[in-house]
Amino acid sequence: MSRLGIAISGGPNPAEIVDLVVLAESLGYESAWVAEGHGGDQFAILAACAMRTSRIRLGTSISSVFVRSAPTIAMAASSVADLSKGRFILGLGSSHKAQVGPEHGVEYTKPLTRTRETVTFVRALLRDGSAAIDGAAIHIENFDLWYAPRYRDIPLYLSAVFEKGIALCGELADGIILTRSTLRTAASVRARLDAAARAAGRDPAVIEITSLLPTSVADTHQAAIDAVRPGIAFYAGFFPRYNRMMAEHGFPAEAAAVAEAWRRGDRAAAERAVSDAMIEATSIAGTAAECRARVEAYRHSGMDVPILSPFARGPGAKDRFEAAIRACAPG
Repeated sequence: MSRLGIAISGGPNPAEIVDLVVLAESLGYESAWVAEGHGGDQFAILAACAMRTSRIRLGTSISSVFVRSAPTIAMAASSVADLSKGRFILGLGSSHKAQVGPEHGVEYTKPLTRTRETVTFVRALLRDGSAAIDGAAIHIENFDLWYAPRYRDIPLYLSAVFEKGIALCGELADGIILTRSTLRTAASVRARLDAAARAAGRDPAVIEITSLLPTSVADTHQAAIDAVRPGIAFYAGFFPRYNRMMAEHGFPAEAAAVAEAWRRGDRAAAERAVSDAMIEATSIAGTAAECRARVEAYRHSGMDVPILSPFARGPGAKDRFEAAIRACAPG
């Protein structure tokens, strides 16, 4: 069966997310990923998913290394791994300066260094039961677990967008979590991962490439495209990193127009600046048949696990997720 994941990043409430993950497992999805943001505690939700499923892998996409301490991340990961009988994937990333400071009151400094040191500490704590670190970003005198973890080698994926982050994944991670990829992304990322892995003395073949892909299924191609537009405008407007990524994907004029409209507080103009071509290049959008074909295209481009990432807020959010899950179910 083809490998396919589903990611949920707000919209449905926690109980609805659990229902959606149960549905995804019944339809053959290999993994379900839960973001946090403003959508509820991801580890609590995944723990609930673990108790109602038996096969599907469960991951964070992603958990920020800034808004939880490294020991807290390790304990949360160990808990979900235990409850899921080893089906958990810890997805970590640095999140964004636009969120970490204003929304959590935490200083956003040295994101790559903090990510590296968090990975080092989490792995040591789970492996040995106690750990300390005196790093450039993290200082922990000692932390010991009051229990023996059943799963000491939890798969750890890192999110990345640009070259330095990709290189860090190649050096340390079991997988990479990309986002809003084009059909050209996987090949270029694989080359960078391989080079970084070899430089670190690792086998590049062990590193999986995944990507969150905005997903919309509708009765017509245009209706699906239009449904994706607000989400693309938000991510390219609010997050400078994603705006730059869209420009580097070949849409510099659209990215600049979205950023300018967002700065003015004109969300409608930001949405209008998102072209159909920009959506089609970085998303899975269309009729059910078109979406399934697009998933296959991503898979053939070198993506180990395409991850559907519908964007839905407000009433009917669960229904929109369910429609995408059913329409794109792996064959």
